[in-house]
Amino acid sequence: MSTSKSFADYIMDQCSDVPGVTVKKMFGEYGLFLSGKMVGILADDNLFIKPTDAGRELLDDVIFAEPYPNAKPYFLIENTENRMLLAELLIRTEKALPMPKPKTKKKVS
Repeated sequence: MSTSKSFADYIMDQCSDVPGVTVKKMFGEYGLFLSGKMVGILADDNLFIKPTDAGRELLDDVIFAEPYPNAKPYFLIENTENRMLLAELLIRTEKALPMPKPKTKKKVS
């Protein structure tokens, strides 16, 4: 089951207080980005956030789950109603993650 557009729109609305949050459709699901960094995944109408120590400090109960088979475990965020918590979690996660490696252009043979 893939993530519905309405769920992606809902999460974007819940995160609207954080400038720079975007979603990108990827393989039937969505990547959640902040300032160019992938901070989470929307999969099967669930919100998964990349695990960081900074994020763990913010969450009372940490639930780890795989957003798709054989993926690394992410934080499963069940309470998506708390906009302030989501905003702070995204900001802390983005700050804790390294910048993505620049993509190298493939050489044309």
